[in-house]
Amino acid sequence: MSNYFKLKQGLDIQLKGASIATSVPEDIPAPKTIALKPSDFKGLIPKLCVKVDDSVKAGDALFFDKYHPDILFTSPVSGKVKAIQRGERRKIMEVVVESDGKNESKTFLKKNPLQLTREEICEQLLKSGLWPFIQQRPYGIIANPKDNPKSIFVSFFDSAPLAPDLESILKNDKVALQTGINVLHKLIDKPIYVGISSKQEKSMFTSLSKNMIVNIFDGPHPAGNVGVQINHVDPIAKGEKVWTVSPQAIVYIGRLFDTGILDMSKVIALSGSEVLEPKYYNTIHCTELCELLKGKTKGEVKERFISGNVLTGTKVDTDNYLGFFDNQITVIPEGDELESFGWIKPGLNKFSASSTFLSKIFRKKEYVLNANMHGDERAYVVTGQFEKLLPMDILPGYLLRAILVNDIDKMEQLGIYEVIEEDLALCEYADTSKTPIQDILRKGINTMINEVE
Repeated sequence: MSNYFKLKQGLDIQLKGASIATSVPEDIPAPKTIALKPSDFKGLIPKLCVKVDDSVKAGDALFFDKYHPDILFTSPVSGKVKAIQRGERRKIMEVVVESDGKNESKTFLKKNPLQLTREEICEQLLKSGLWPFIQQRPYGIIANPKDNPKSIFVSFFDSAPLAPDLESILKNDKVALQTGINVLHKLIDKPIYVGISSKQEKSMFTSLSKNMIVNIFDGPHPAGNVGVQINHVDPIAKGEKVWTVSPQAIVYIGRLFDTGILDMSKVIALSGSEVLEPKYYNTIHCTELCELLKGKTKGEVKERFISGNVLTGTKVDTDNYLGFFDNQITVIPEGDELESFGWIKPGLNKFSASSTFLSKIFRKKEYVLNANMHGDERAYVVTGQFEKLLPMDILPGYLLRAILVNDIDKMEQLGIYEVIEEDLALCEYADTSKTPIQDILRKGINTMINEVE
């Protein structure tokens, strides 16, 4: 039987440019290159397994974790290593693979995961490079395969602005989804906690009835965040660990065990007010963006390209690559032009988290918002607004202050084990003081990792 949770705190930002959920994904030319970026993984120190001009197949290791050498990061395509981009102090920024168009894959074990042991499943996930998709709470880092978490959570809906409809992009992978759920079940020998929206009670996800417990969430963003769902279903105490996996990663895992090959093809959403025709596209994991974006934006104003959503995504250039965990590309106006007396205007075309602008009376209107901060960082103002935006048993304002003064005991008491950046992203959007809340939270998490773990 499903548990139902009605969440009141939160906010849906009504942006213009959502992809049409019922549309058929469009094929685009296969990418010439893909790239894996170590910066997509918190706390990772990569060590290379390849050098430039090496030939690789899908599933061949490109680099590994220095402190956990068994955790590999593998190529999604076959071809050759085109470049290894480095930054300051020779830090590895990305490993670029030029595709040969053949999509040849290493051969892995093809077998029903329910007939395998936990050790055999871990070995397959590690060697294929799919283990990094399994993330650990607390801290939002790659899970340690030697750990035994108390539960695994999956959110089958994304409530972030302009996020893709997961049922639409995964509708052809129902068998792989069930296989992937079975794999996760064998890792902990317990049912998997699955979160769905109240609008999905008759969706394909509810028919995946084996080895999972369904929880229904009704409310605005961040209801779709897996951290919010953990807080309501199985909160994390000190010393406890919970693993989280994205639905797309479950599909990759299911395909691996069903076919014995690494198939990382996926559907992504191209959305945003500056996109000519927001829609879904068939592509490959970590694809290059230049071909995907070519001729698909308006070009009327200076544009910002974001890998991910507008709250937590990463600013990228058109010659960059899709993030490891991202299923969408968002294009909005940059908004770096000067705005005279913006504070005195009624704001009919501005969305506000409070009642600052008259736009508050137009509850269903969609807005064209840009990346303008509308002011610089200023003194921290206690408004009590954060608590209205976070549907968790946490006081974010007090937690942030504890981080700023480096009070580890207070951080523990105020819930740092239960949140990562995406959970407080909405607070950063609405913050009157323009405080970089997500950066502050990550600094606090790093402090906990260094001092407590």
